[in-house]
Amino acid sequence: MELIQNTPDLSAYLAADEVIDHHHPLVRETAARLTEGVVDSYGYARAAYEFVRDTVPHSQDAGDPRVTWRASDVLELRTGICHAKAHALAALLRAEDIPTAFCYQSLLHEDDGDDGGGSGHVVHGLVAVRFNGAWHRQDCRGNKPGVDAQFSLDGERLAFPVDPQSNEVDYPVLYAEPHPVVLSALKAAPDRPHLWKTLPTAL
Repeated sequence: MELIQNTPDLSAYLAADEVIDHHHPLVRETAARLTEGVVDSYGYARAAYEFVRDTVPHSQDAGDPRVTWRASDVLELRTGICHAKAHALAALLRAEDIPTAFCYQSLLHEDDGDDGGGSGHVVHGLVAVRFNGAWHRQDCRGNKPGVDAQFSLDGERLAFPVDPQSNEVDYPVLYAEPHPVVLSALKAAPDRPHLWKTLPTAL
């Protein structure tokens, strides 16, 4: 699949805003700590990915009802669904001048949106990083039995490879900002059970 930027301006994939607030002191402090012991941008990107994947529990896995969406809040509260964790990872990567995009899948029975009462699709969020002139998708939602996502620039190691026979979709567009439909659902949700009912099923 060819990944397609939604804007040709690469600087847009380094920008900060109210969601990807990589100028926030906590984001900067976390980034500075992660740079220790790494020798290059690739090493930092891997360290940031593993930090978000492994130290910010996915709220579904942890049974945490709180909903986060701002990167600094995800890092402070240490909770979030896939989209929130993607926002946190993007902030950490952009803080060190690594272009980072938001990308999406539509998945069947994905934990990020399945409330146990249906068999529909839900939009799953991940990021793409740019190295050596190419984009590489990474999924930091967090591993669990049956899920073994890894940071990789040599072939994707995502949490959920899509199954076209189940009408699952890899969306090729790389967004410079979180998709507005996803972000609206996150911002409006008072808790995770409510969010499960309002996350989009497709883009």
